[in-house]
Amino acid sequence: MRPESRNLRIPVEKHRLANGLRLLLSPQPGAPVATIYLIYRVGARAEPPGRSGFAHLFEHMMFQGSENAPKGLHFRLVESNGGTLNGSTHPDYTDYFEVLPSNKLALGLWLEADRMRGLAITEENLANQKEAVKQERRLSFDNQPYNTALVEHWPRLAFRNWANAHSLIGSYEDLEAATVADVEAFFRTYYAPNNAVLAIAGAFDPAEALRLVEEYFGDIPQQPQPPQPDLAEPEQTEPRREVYYDRLARVPAVVIGYPGPPRRSPDYYALTMLDIVLTGGESSRFYQNLVKGRCSVIQYEANLGWPFAGPTDYLDPGRYAMFMLHHPEFTGDQIRAQVEEEIARIQNDGVPETELERARAFLRSGRLRQLESSRARAMLLGQYELFDGDPELLNRELEILCEVSARQIQQAAQRYLVRRGQCVLEIVPVGAEPDRGGEPT
Repeated sequence: MRPESRNLRIPVEKHRLANGLRLLLSPQPGAPVATIYLIYRVGARAEPPGRSGFAHLFEHMMFQGSENAPKGLHFRLVESNGGTLNGSTHPDYTDYFEVLPSNKLALGLWLEADRMRGLAITEENLANQKEAVKQERRLSFDNQPYNTALVEHWPRLAFRNWANAHSLIGSYEDLEAATVADVEAFFRTYYAPNNAVLAIAGAFDPAEALRLVEEYFGDIPQQPQPPQPDLAEPEQTEPRREVYYDRLARVPAVVIGYPGPPRRSPDYYALTMLDIVLTGGESSRFYQNLVKGRCSVIQYEANLGWPFAGPTDYLDPGRYAMFMLHHPEFTGDQIRAQVEEEIARIQNDGVPETELERARAFLRSGRLRQLESSRARAMLLGQYELFDGDPELLNRELEILCEVSARQIQQAAQRYLVRRGQCVLEIVPVGAEPDRGGEPT
């Protein structure tokens, strides 16, 4: 056990209410601030065909008022008391948070409980939020470079099961088809206390927080546990490739992905460390060899679950994927070959211990900085409880990752990062198309 990991001891209390709501309390002295984080086990992959984007639409509906808090009051009360709030939709969950002064903890808990108990679902609110989501799609996706390729085309290339392959934000047609009855059924099915985890982190009294949660949430009725979607993917036996011609992009890019391992498996930890070796900071191989050395790559992103998840909220089936924005004088095939060369070096030669120790130091410093935030602590606790049933992973995970050996990394690269499982999406600016034939998409 490494001493740097052994010192990480963040307090965690776990409770379960009679209605099934799981509660995590992580009190720590410091600035008088507390984070309320509520995570529901429903995301885009739970949507049936014909209802793409429904989880995201419902996230918007959660801010349209509740039984005792009319539309707009949730925002006004939190912000007028010096707090912040938001929500987000992911492949496998939807979450909401408030960061408030500690003496306003009761206010945030009451607001979250009120909308879990009784959301304001009306024709007017639904019509309003349909238009809001459409506008968000136009501004954030349809009129932004690369985003349509990543949100629409990459999932369809990487997956064959509709649950995994459809767009998280949804189509205009599916959004328009949503009815009030659909929203009410979705609320009853998924927004129940037994399908949620509530995490509170920061400077607060845990006994008082437990009392407040029991008072505000305890009488909300539980519902039948919703079924989980079938996410099984057929085995990929040959590489897949697509070219997307982007009218808004000015610089070409390549997305390269490989099938990812099961969550919490030894290979999951090994690939997490492999990603740090390849992409973590200015000492990483991609930065040293592709950005500085070959001067072929301008910038890059990579993760287990990219672009919709990271290692902490990755849930298989997923991909280890990377986005490489590259200089126009290089082709997408050349960038792919350079990435494969870096991977092959690890597959053939492994990772020197000195390089692995640098990766461990990068991981430790990043995680410790992250955990200084009460919001980050609450989010990680909620995710670890929701997906693993083990919030104490917050204290153990760093140690587990730092114990991954160079041999484990090499073996994981040999098992997962192979050509037959590879997917490549080349994003080409319109006007800079390679001589392949075909028309802009």
